[in-house]
Amino acid sequence: MRYAIAASAICGLVAAAPQMINIEAALAVPTPTILGPKVEETKAAPVSYNPTVAASAVAAVVKEEGVVGKRDVSSCGAPLPGGGATVPGDGSTNAYLATDSVLRSTARGAATPSDYEQSFVDMTGSSQQIGYLTYKNLDSYDPSACASFCDSEKYCQGFNIFYERDPKFEPKDGCANPEPVTNIKCSIYGYNVASKAATNEGQWRGPQDANGDTFHVVITGSNGYSKISKALPSVPDFKAGTSLPAAINAPLDDGYDTYSGMKLFNDNPYDPALCAAACEAQTEYDVNHPAQDGSYKTCNFFTSYVLTKNDVPLGTYCSFYTRTWDSSYAVNTGYWYGDDKYSVRDAASYEITNFLAPKKPTQQ
Repeated sequence: MRYAIAASAICGLVAAAPQMINIEAALAVPTPTILGPKVEETKAAPVSYNPTVAASAVAAVVKEEGVVGKRDVSSCGAPLPGGGATVPGDGSTNAYLATDSVLRSTARGAATPSDYEQSFVDMTGSSQQIGYLTYKNLDSYDPSACASFCDSEKYCQGFNIFYERDPKFEPKDGCANPEPVTNIKCSIYGYNVASKAATNEGQWRGPQDANGDTFHVVITGSNGYSKISKALPSVPDFKAGTSLPAAINAPLDDGYDTYSGMKLFNDNPYDPALCAAACEAQTEYDVNHPAQDGSYKTCNFFTSYVLTKNDVPLGTYCSFYTRTWDSSYAVNTGYWYGDDKYSVRDAASYEITNFLAPKKPTQQ
């Protein structure tokens, strides 16, 4: 039998100076399941309490867990990693979110790193969007350090740096609503970051304390930055890419429609190599599945770009063609659809190295 114990119940372990009664710890001790005679009992059972066994059980528990004393030692355990930044004011959520807090002031005064544009500044939400790669904690609120982290990752196109109010200890029974610490997080993405995607405003963690409060994770001083210039990646089986000001709007070629379809990839960072793989696979499919008259299209050219909705990336958009079109046809910058604006970012085109002519319909 395992005995639950409170600190005040252990004589000889209390210091001479009077201590405040730890009501929270006392209330956390489980109530025994048997509190009186069972209604169905007709004969009293003999007393089963064995002081020797009980004392041994108490000693074993204390040797393993210690007595209930300071919350961060016996109830909460070891501190969680991180938490090197300033805790504003009294550490409350209001102190973190106050517009004049030192954290938000630091975010508003941060310099934009070279080769990046600021997407948003001093928001109270972190980025939640496609293309998430990873994150790390920083020692200081330094967008340049976050930019260096982004630059070290081949597919990184933007990053979000922010302060996060986190618990010093893991919130749990006996350690509800612990004191806060401040982490500085740098999260990187395979697409541009957008203000309308900075929607993660935190969460509630762990059980309620004696006041009915749960630990509240909040975000503050959230800045987003997106790369301005990006080197076009090389793609196997295709010539060097060409940057475009917009997507291609291709006309008919002697009455023949050279457009052969599209594909959108959204579970990955922006990567034209996905378009190239789809282009070659589509040629193979079309050749093996010709129309009734024997005609088929081949993919010899594709454009890739980031399609955005209200600046929030939707994925890598690929358009496939049977022939090459030069940048003079790159005029499609996007359009409004209802109340939403769809735009083209980072457009590029690629021409296959080994051209395979399509087989046009017999009427061509």
